[in-house]
Amino acid sequence: MMDSTALLAAIAGGTLSAAEACDAAIARIAATEPHVNAFTDRTLDRARAEAAAIDRRRARGEALPALAGLPYAVKSLFDIEGLTTLAGSTVNRGLPAAGADAVLVQRLREAGAVLLGGLNMDEYAYGFTTENTHYGPCHNPHDTTRIAGGSSGGSGAAVAAGQVPLTLGSDTNGSIRVPASLCGVWGLKPTFGRLSRRGSYPFVHSIDHLGPIADTAQTLALAYDALQWPDALDPACHALRVQPAAPTLAQGVQGLRIGVLGGYFEENASAPARAVVAQAAQVLGAQGEAIWPDAALGRAAAFIVSASEGGDLHLPDLRTRMADFEPLSVDRFIAGALQPAHWYVQAQRFRRVYRARVQALFTQWDLLLCAATPVSATPIGEEWITVNGQRHPCRPAMGLLTQPVSFAGCPVAVAPMWPEATGGMPLGVQLIAAPWKEDLALRAAAVLQDAGVAGTREANL
Repeated sequence: MMDSTALLAAIAGGTLSAAEACDAAIARIAATEPHVNAFTDRTLDRARAEAAAIDRRRARGEALPALAGLPYAVKSLFDIEGLTTLAGSTVNRGLPAAGADAVLVQRLREAGAVLLGGLNMDEYAYGFTTENTHYGPCHNPHDTTRIAGGSSGGSGAAVAAGQVPLTLGSDTNGSIRVPASLCGVWGLKPTFGRLSRRGSYPFVHSIDHLGPIADTAQTLALAYDALQWPDALDPACHALRVQPAAPTLAQGVQGLRIGVLGGYFEENASAPARAVVAQAAQVLGAQGEAIWPDAALGRAAAFIVSASEGGDLHLPDLRTRMADFEPLSVDRFIAGALQPAHWYVQAQRFRRVYRARVQALFTQWDLLLCAATPVSATPIGEEWITVNGQRHPCRPAMGLLTQPVSFAGCPVAVAPMWPEATGGMPLGVQLIAAPWKEDLALRAAAVLQDAGVAGTREANL
């Protein structure tokens, strides 16, 4: 199966038309979707029209944009013009159709990418497994009895299944990084405030990030560059200028101070998770151990903020339509709405101190490594996992290693790796940089891919 880097080169070189690439993606979705359940909406007429427009531009001799003809899909919390933004719920079905695309969807369209539809997710992004009761669980393409991760499970599974080579997801507490790890694909959670969130359905306004998932490190960087855009109409978008990352991939990591996170991040990682981190550290030339400040407290504060903001957002519907909510998350929304206000205030006050302590860590290090998930993908319906003798509830525990990082707002690329002890299931490594330094994480991702220790593998579907 042709990967996205080869696909883009073939379309740019004229040996493959955008229409042919689109038709191949549509056929692949039709063949694999009964096994994967990644899509909740398909925009096939739109896709064919966008692909035809690319081919007309090439026929006229125009220069094609960076992602010309590349099929992609988006998590169902992104607005798609003409479709109701479901955000994994049934409550939203009665809302009007979106009148315009989300800003990031607009950016990808301008870059020439071809939209195939909306993707399965945990309802309102509150979950790490995409075991959606309304639309059915999303299945891991490498073992369809297992979870795809979440809440961007459809985004990870669609790339892993070869349905599309690029997707968009969101990440509040780990919702890009967890499915990237469990599905064996590349993912990027940018710096908080880097990319516009306008036109996306929120979960936790003060922590939500949006970003890409892709089948190669190069396409991940190209997509990230296409998505960068200062947006004065999104008050949370702090990026004042574009900082291209794709042209820097060839620089590698020579001269970077690279550390491996110990303490909390080692204690909450299984043996296979620690093994892939050690492998990545060896290839990248890591120089020692680093300790992330107050990781457990950061995770606890992230839980408080997520529950409070999520519960508040949905309180009117919880009062009148509680039975229509996802059974796996409705109790957490209710509990969040009932949390004392001073808990939320204290958590946000702590966050300011916490971010300052994390930023200080990057005066000593340029890049930090740890596992993305404590274990590889668990069976659908699994309630508990055990990590180093400690029993954890499965669904929230998939975010053990991601929540402390996103609460600090740092950019993270996930490299898909394949430990020997997981029966052929992937497990990702987080490549963490200081805020606004996405290029460093992506450079490390490219090094791991070029060394052959990280990368996607074809699913057995």
